[in-house]
Amino acid sequence: MEVMSDILRSIRVMGSVYFCSQVDAPWTKTFTDLDYASFHMIRRGRCWAKIDGRVERLEAGDLIFLGPGQDHILSSQSPEKGKPDLDESTMLLCGSFSFTRTATTPLLDVFPRVTIVRDKDFESLPWLRSTFDQLSAEYLSQGPGSELIVNKLTEIILVELIRINFGREQKSPFLDALNDKRISRALQLLHDNPQQSWTLESVASQIGMSRAAFASRFTSLVGLPMFGYLTNLRMQRAQELLRESLLPIYDIAEQVGYESERAFTLTFKKHTGTTPKRYRTQ
Repeated sequence: MEVMSDILRSIRVMGSVYFCSQVDAPWTKTFTDLDYASFHMIRRGRCWAKIDGRVERLEAGDLIFLGPGQDHILSSQSPEKGKPDLDESTMLLCGSFSFTRTATTPLLDVFPRVTIVRDKDFESLPWLRSTFDQLSAEYLSQGPGSELIVNKLTEIILVELIRINFGREQKSPFLDALNDKRISRALQLLHDNPQQSWTLESVASQIGMSRAAFASRFTSLVGLPMFGYLTNLRMQRAQELLRESLLPIYDIAEQVGYESERAFTLTFKKHTGTTPKRYRTQ
């Protein structure tokens, strides 16, 4: 299993579209106190976007993504002096993404708070452009199964946005970790077998590094010591099993690398603030 795929799966994205319609000038839409990520695609026309102190002009075909909790305003009216109001009708496609809040992954830190994909960028991503076309058509059709298709397409779009950002020129230690041959191999070992009794020595020997050099490089690139990363990974797997299976808790403990249910329960409660049993019932 690729590390990237496993991390994306752990985020457990839920997507939806809540607006796809034409707005006539003058118009303003304000988005505040959000607990989810948002995206807006300008299907036709243009508008201004204001995010904190940043102002962007969005043209037809542009897409803007905003991370969870990011307040923003879309408007036909200029947010700054010296910039023109926009008087044409605009077609907006607006949606949201929610993540499993308990997912602890450096990937969410890598993803920028604001990402803009311009219309010209879609020239190299024709299938993504067609995905937005289908998303709009499905939402407007309201046919049988449309809601399910819309939600799944929205989730796919988020994964592609993450992949786009991984390909852009931005520096991040975790991106360097995924591109580092040895540290990437170490991450692969942990993700493939989180239940194994890994030690710094056992992982270091498999990737051809000394214990001290491996420990230092892993922490500097990943942002966590190896055991901290492994614990997060085990707890994510445990939460998945608690949600999606009927396995007894002692079996789940064993599957994620704990020799006793008590040790697993103590770690789980420290990590999530609740016991495995209560987490399952909730």
